[in-house]
Amino acid sequence: MNNSRPKVRRSRALGIPLTPKDVRYFERRPYPPGEHGRKRKNTSDYKTRLLEKQRLRAQYDISETQLRSAFDRARRSGGKTGEELITHQLEARLDATVLRAGFARTIYQARQIVSHQHVTVNGKRVDRPSYQVQPYDVVEIAERSKSKPPFQVAASGAHAAAPAYLEVRLADLRCVVARRPRRDEVPVICEEQLVVEYYSR
Repeated sequence: MNNSRPKVRRSRALGIPLTPKDVRYFERRPYPPGEHGRKRKNTSDYKTRLLEKQRLRAQYDISETQLRSAFDRARRSGGKTGEELITHQLEARLDATVLRAGFARTIYQARQIVSHQHVTVNGKRVDRPSYQVQPYDVVEIAERSKSKPPFQVAASGAHAAAPAYLEVRLADLRCVVARRPRRDEVPVICEEQLVVEYYSR
């Protein structure tokens, strides 16, 4: 999903830094952008739920249609809808897996890496960021791409450390999905119950 709005302004509007680079700007101006950003205090239950939904969307860089579809699948799963949405639907996306494995610095870079066919799943190239990985799938940077500078940087461990549910060999740019994540292992800032309430209204 392309969004031309500068990421720093989006970060300030949503109240969370969306990229590592945004952190220092966000810390300096932790209020919404615009002339009256500091003064905006009026809120409502609907606005609070809407903002939480927008935050979740932004952290995975997905469209409203994609998030709604993921929510519907999570609701039909029989578990806790909010947790299922994050741990079984959104974190199972291939671009999210590439990011968590440390092969990319941001979700935007991870999405681009997948779209440009630099990633294989179980030995086959996959170019859909929304592809759903399953436990025991092997996600790897394609052999002929490993020598490219961005992946050499990733192989050096420059990005975030991988969570426990992924078995990563960074030097080989290879990752095995060991299991589904627990909610507390997913570094996403979200009160998922508010998202559930937004879609259930």
